[in-house]
Amino acid sequence: MLQLYKFGNSICTQKVFITLAEKEIGYDPIHVDLFKNEQYKPEYLKLNPKGVVPTLIHDGNVVVESTLICEYLDQVFPKPRLVPEDPLQQTRMRLWSKLVDEALFAASRELSFSAMFREKLKNMTEEQRQVRFKNIGDPDRRARYESCFELGVASPYVLQGIAAFEKAFKTMEKDLSHKGPWLLGETISLADINMMPFVARLAYLNLLDIWLEERPRSAAWWKRVETYPSFSSQIRANVSDAEMSEMRASGSRIYESVKGRRQEYLADFNIPGK
Repeated sequence: MLQLYKFGNSICTQKVFITLAEKEIGYDPIHVDLFKNEQYKPEYLKLNPKGVVPTLIHDGNVVVESTLICEYLDQVFPKPRLVPEDPLQQTRMRLWSKLVDEALFAASRELSFSAMFREKLKNMTEEQRQVRFKNIGDPDRRARYESCFELGVASPYVLQGIAAFEKAFKTMEKDLSHKGPWLLGETISLADINMMPFVARLAYLNLLDIWLEERPRSAAWWKRVETYPSFSSQIRANVSDAEMSEMRASGSRIYESVKGRRQEYLADFNIPGK
């Protein structure tokens, strides 16, 4: 028996949604409302001490961290295989996983925060804001949120996020030039699944073309992803029309600022745009 503690518009949860759909695995979904701080309830923290989603329960065993959950599912339910058999290809796949976990997760969070959640915090009282910041717990993550709240796109953390996506799409364009149509070649893998929700978040914030306008292979990959059954059935199904509308409107408001900061980054480090 599988249970998945999830939040539909959580990028990390969406990786697991796609993996479960790709393998046609049934599960019992348990909604955790992040906006109501349900992730900090004592009973949930016993399962996931970080207070984040997703959390997978399989036959009573707890598995946390979305990247590890996806690899766990591939081992326990090996068909269709999403982790390559070849050790070199496995290494390439895990490089993409590391990129997502070590750079793009924070990058997406900061861009999303600057676009959407900053406005919500502005409408709170100072006391309400401090309660939200206090609940974060992790000092580094709290510092990032406070910086993004105070400075928006001007925050140095947002610039780090813009740079992280710049490096990711340069790598994607290079890797897709070798084989394609997927990141590791002819077959979809966890490398693609790990990236899908993060690229989707940029698209839903109406920011994606900032990075893909001059990258035809990456743009073609994204078009392929949009119509891929396990992606299209899961991501859109778990994001409401209201959430989608809010993301597009919020991202559009910061579009020019993000585009300008990317140009500053490229100019400062004398980096070609492609």
